[in-house]
Amino acid sequence: MEIYHLRVFLEVARYLSFTEAADALNLTQPAVSAKIKSLEANLGVDLFHRLGRKIKLTTVGSYLLEAGPSLLALESRLINEINEIKQGKYSRLKVGCTVSIASGWLSKILFKYRQKYPDIELKCLPFDTSQQLHQAITLGEIEIGFAETNLSEFDEIDSLPIDSFQYFLMVAADHRLAPCQWLSLRDLTSEAWVFPGAGTPGRVALEARLAELGMHLSDFAHREFVQSASLLSTFLTQGHYLGFGSSLQLQTERQAKLLVTIPLQEFALDYQLFMLTPKRLSRVTPRHAQKHRAEIQPTEPLQQFIQLVSKESEWAQRIRAQKSFSKSATTAHLQSPSLWLRQAHGASSETLTLAIGTQNKTIQTVTAGVIIQRLGLLEHFLPRSGQYSKTNYQIKWHDFTSGAPIAKGLQTQQLDIGILGDYPLLLSGLADSLTSESNSSSATKTRLVSFVASNPDGTGNTIIVPGRSSLSSLDDLRNRVLAVPFASSAHGMVMRTLFQANLLHKVTLNSIDNLSIDRLTPRNDRADGYAYFAPLHEIASHHGRFRRLVDAPDLTELPTFHGIVVRESFAEQHPELVVAYLKALIAAQHWYINTPSALSLVSNWVRLDPEIVSKTLDYQQSNRTGLFFPETQIRTDWITDHIQQLKVVPGNEQLGEIDVNSWIQPEFLETAINSF
Repeated sequence: MEIYHLRVFLEVARYLSFTEAADALNLTQPAVSAKIKSLEANLGVDLFHRLGRKIKLTTVGSYLLEAGPSLLALESRLINEINEIKQGKYSRLKVGCTVSIASGWLSKILFKYRQKYPDIELKCLPFDTSQQLHQAITLGEIEIGFAETNLSEFDEIDSLPIDSFQYFLMVAADHRLAPCQWLSLRDLTSEAWVFPGAGTPGRVALEARLAELGMHLSDFAHREFVQSASLLSTFLTQGHYLGFGSSLQLQTERQAKLLVTIPLQEFALDYQLFMLTPKRLSRVTPRHAQKHRAEIQPTEPLQQFIQLVSKESEWAQRIRAQKSFSKSATTAHLQSPSLWLRQAHGASSETLTLAIGTQNKTIQTVTAGVIIQRLGLLEHFLPRSGQYSKTNYQIKWHDFTSGAPIAKGLQTQQLDIGILGDYPLLLSGLADSLTSESNSSSATKTRLVSFVASNPDGTGNTIIVPGRSSLSSLDDLRNRVLAVPFASSAHGMVMRTLFQANLLHKVTLNSIDNLSIDRLTPRNDRADGYAYFAPLHEIASHHGRFRRLVDAPDLTELPTFHGIVVRESFAEQHPELVVAYLKALIAAQHWYINTPSALSLVSNWVRLDPEIVSKTLDYQQSNRTGLFFPETQIRTDWITDHIQQLKVVPGNEQLGEIDVNSWIQPEFLETAINSF
């Protein structure tokens, strides 16, 4: 279809007369008729009904009359811009964004851009919804956009994370909830709420998150919906409503301390802010800068603007700082919801149950258990498209006081995922190692997919004795009774240590059935000492009734660690779910390290003193004082060293049969890390 033929058609369609159109175009009537026939032949359809000398638009003709002017406008704009580029006078830039971004985050950048490039004609077009912004980009109405929603699902849009923001609860400074440091949506359903209007990024994010958690806006008894920031502010300050909003909104009111923000448990991590450009302009975005350096003209307004945005947002600097802060900590964020909240058609066709074994009182594993559970992180990262689009998930958390029942649960297929310390973790790699009573000849295989925490100097397990005990050295345990949780990491440490000291057959090992420190009293318990894994020995010492054996730090030189083990059949059938769980683990570790209130929250969740928690699992990695450090990278050398030292201990010979290379599957963790 030629543009000039379209121009002729529009004139005929306006006048509904070939003669008048010919006069307007300064053409002969036969020339106009010939161009209309050529256009109809090209489209393969009639554009006019001809009734004698009168003509009438067909259905296609009416559509072309409505849509055609935009094509002519686009042609005109492209010609003008090409001429400006040829003359070195390309001096216009049209920026689009959502309303909440325009009022705060972007306004500072726009001001600095105008100051730096006063000759550029800069226009900013705010849109109420991301859908409207998407349409403006695809129609060429704007050259670059900024949104809280990732539009990479659309082939024509290049979407690049450029900054981060948070969603939280907002209340008036004098509201009764204002002093709260942390709240949950589940506990606030009876309160009066004001929510974002339909289609806004905040509304899309809220509805998507509620759907993940099995909730709905209808769960909130008293709710209002607003589109504008000013109306939201009015509801909060004058009506004392609870408001759901983002750090991009009402910045002036918050800086003036008229409004207070409170973190929400369901929105514990940041979301990403995205820079959006048409794919045809992707050559000027930072990710393509090196590859196409020769094509970039530094004086182009768009490139200048992108460079200023990259500098002002300081996104890259923050990412680099976090990575240098801890090489084991991966920057994590909540996933941007789809542009439209997609509801599954019809009822769920499958209910999929995930059974997870945790050790929440074993503080070094809280990032793999209680934190994921409390923040609803697994629900967030579980796949909900493709083969899982109609899946209903049931997550069952089973908490244990030691690793032995978790290893057994994996072997008996009662658990799909388990968090284990080093020795039971190795035992889980042996088929039926803990289920000798089973007559089944089939082996339930497992796979090690990630670490959770590590203690490089091996002091995560130790021996404690009553405060008034005369025992002061390992040799003093000769002919004594030592109580230990069998098949625990402490049990593995004791066997290795006593064997190396030629004391294994001279010390009686009794199993501890109840790991409660309160039941261990020097007066009524028949054991002379206890072998424990962290944090139980810290709790005992904290209570003042027990102390570590003097040479306890020298009991072993092996690092101690905890890891994630999954059933092989589960991993093969649902690899996406394994990756989802590991993404939740990474997010939980990021939250624990970067959230000031994490220590007090975890302490409340596990009902232990904050001092015990911080001494066990390093908090914010400031002073490196914790026994364990959050860690996901699997240390194959540590595992091999454990096997080498344990397989010579009587009763552990089978550990030498573990094929470490096939048992460890790091590709799940690699996939999870690369998804952030």
